[in-house]
Amino acid sequence: MNTVPRPEEPDRRSEDAPPAGGLRDERHFLERLHRIEGIEYKMTPDQEAFYDLYARAHLRYAHTMLGSKQAAKAVVRRCYSHLALNWLVVLKEESPEAYAWKLLKQRVETHLRMSGQSSRMVQTAAFEQAARATLEMMKRQFAVMESALGLYTAIAELPERQFDVIVMHYVLGYPSAKVASIMGIKPDTVRSHRRLARERIAIKLGLSLEPAAADENEKE
Repeated sequence: MNTVPRPEEPDRRSEDAPPAGGLRDERHFLERLHRIEGIEYKMTPDQEAFYDLYARAHLRYAHTMLGSKQAAKAVVRRCYSHLALNWLVVLKEESPEAYAWKLLKQRVETHLRMSGQSSRMVQTAAFEQAARATLEMMKRQFAVMESALGLYTAIAELPERQFDVIVMHYVLGYPSAKVASIMGIKPDTVRSHRRLARERIAIKLGLSLEPAAADENEKE
């Protein structure tokens, strides 16, 4: 029988530091994530498949947004406990993927709000990575910049969907099809959000965006 894990006690080490076990720590968490402690429960094959497809991406996104591995684990654990206990309801949704993504976003926002933070201005090394990664990936289109500070602000002010696509694509490195699958939207919509985000960033920074620089020149 599989059982849902209780929230772990906070790690008293610096939360923002990478876990000592690295990828091994992440795999161990993912292996335990699908168990529901104290409840007689057996995961169905479709739940197992959903878990295999999205749990790692959800954990990586939560870690990027929260800047804390422990907080990310707690948020993702609560999300998957909810999904497991309401799976039949989730399957009735038009898009279980979109439902899970919305749930994850809500839990991340709730955690930040309870911590007195805003998802758009959370000052963590993980979020600053978004600016650096975006600058690196977009340097072919944008003029050379000496600092990512302006880009950091421009990214933080993007509409929600565009912001998420930028983080998922440039920071986490997922191609359009994977981002679309995780968010429960179409690949063309992902590419549209990415294009609009680049245009908004360019306008915000007063830079010119080469019209010939199309998405097919980037990792899809």
